[in-house]
Amino acid sequence: MILDLLKSCELCPRRCGADRTERAGFCGAGEKIRVALVSLHKWEEPCLVGENGAGTVFFSHCNLKCVYCQNFEISSGGRGEEISIERLSEIFLEQQARGAANVELVTPTHYVPQICVALDLAKTNGLKLPVVYNTSAYENLSTLELLRDRVDIFLPDLKYFSDELAVTFSRAPNYFAVAGAAIRKMFELVGEPRFSAADNMTRGVLVRHLILPNFRHDSIKILDWLYENFGNRVFISLMNQYTPVFRAGEHKKISRRLTTFEYDSVVKHALEIGVENCYIQLGRTAEEKFIPRFDGSGVR
Repeated sequence: MILDLLKSCELCPRRCGADRTERAGFCGAGEKIRVALVSLHKWEEPCLVGENGAGTVFFSHCNLKCVYCQNFEISSGGRGEEISIERLSEIFLEQQARGAANVELVTPTHYVPQICVALDLAKTNGLKLPVVYNTSAYENLSTLELLRDRVDIFLPDLKYFSDELAVTFSRAPNYFAVAGAAIRKMFELVGEPRFSAADNMTRGVLVRHLILPNFRHDSIKILDWLYENFGNRVFISLMNQYTPVFRAGEHKKISRRLTTFEYDSVVKHALEIGVENCYIQLGRTAEEKFIPRFDGSGVR
């Protein structure tokens, strides 16, 4: 049974082997699903929000340890409420009833077995929305395979090209090799982007990249890799919203916000190499008001 994977957990590249029916794994998660917020989120990319917003479900805990995580309350702090698999399936259906454009699973890796069971149950009971898998891209291929025919849109956040940066800021050794293979697997699972008549994405891969201050050249290497491997068969979202929260102040080079020059130079490079399917951000997005309030809304 798929839930048996929790007894010696190797769902993510940490492969910590924890029996999560008895204790938490490296990520902080145990056997029970913990959810911090269920919402209609209108600040995602335009192809994901539709008229009413993306149907986000924010899961607690994370397999990365990012020092600048804007969701640190739930990723490191574990804030959230424990719910059953049955309740999670109900939440998916409630998002559909609210008019969400999709069901968006945010930081879901460590709960994939439970999510698979909940999705199967919800689809049996009438769930028709596209399912979005919003991830750090630090994924095992075997875990992604479990999502075949269950997830329609992969939304990986490709964070680093440099392994040194990945270890320093996220304690994630071998990050790019792992994430690159994972994104190739995601593309294999869902293929090229598809859209509804209303221009909402219904299938495909949309790769996010948050540009960090002082490291625009790392971002340029990521763009080069994406274009060399996928051309315009995936969408890209270049984000300028970096905010030095949580423990970012302990690291001088990322203790400030991104400059306009840094962001524009990365966008310019994307245009120069031929990237066409790319979202960019305009205006001031690096503000804490854009961080969700993890107050448990919609969970119970």
